[in-house]
Amino acid sequence: MALQYDLIALDVDGTLLTDDHQLTSKTREAVREAADRGAGIVLCTGRAPVSVFPVLEELGLSGTIITHNGGATVDSDTRKIIHQYEIAPQQLEPFVAYCRTNGVHFDVNTAFEMMVESLTPELTDMYSKFHAAPSILGRGATIPEGLVKFTVFGDKELMDHVQEDWEKWPPSLLTIRSGDFFIDVHHPEASKGRALQQFALSQGIDRNRILAIGNYFNDISMLEFAGCGIAMGNSPDGVKEAADVVGRSNAEDGVAHALREFAWS
Repeated sequence: MALQYDLIALDVDGTLLTDDHQLTSKTREAVREAADRGAGIVLCTGRAPVSVFPVLEELGLSGTIITHNGGATVDSDTRKIIHQYEIAPQQLEPFVAYCRTNGVHFDVNTAFEMMVESLTPELTDMYSKFHAAPSILGRGATIPEGLVKFTVFGDKELMDHVQEDWEKWPPSLLTIRSGDFFIDVHHPEASKGRALQQFALSQGIDRNRILAIGNYFNDISMLEFAGCGIAMGNSPDGVKEAADVVGRSNAEDGVAHALREFAWS
């Protein structure tokens, strides 16, 4: 059976993994089969590199990963940054002030380090599910240099409210909903789609030979760039509308089914 795509871009949370952050054997086997058939596999995620490495290991893969929603592209073998979009600390000052005033939890991220002002047991548990262990800066700390992403976390109602407020602000930075409980802020040129385009160009791969699979609003740019963009069945309507195909959910091994239906024939 002939391989239909040379590069397969996969979102991680809500796509490759189940809602309880597990990689099923069916999905792992399908991704491995695609790689064994010769497809390049690139994970494209809002996670930091250190939170992606365990997933890569479980898949038995290595190579380039697109992290922080395209904010940093990293070589997983050498742990070197291939490209990153930095945010100037002063650009984040209004977001930090808003969070401190309204009691919204946030973290700040360089390519490899995550930092918070404080942690609770609930937050520690949340981060551990993503293989993340943030360092504590302390309340009122100065915003560090070299950041690629700023993320806020809270219940869906709170995140809806924050999103509504921030959408009224001048667009100096890009704010994007990366999950029901998360909003990410990064450089306006950073996106999964742009990072995927840069990587494809470096590999000499035509966009029509790229298959992308995702489930949330931060995946739309790569779904639209790829020759075939597949939205998971658990995606919001806006994501489904941006995709070429809507597949099964992450609770139904949607990635495995999509790969076996579209990646080779």
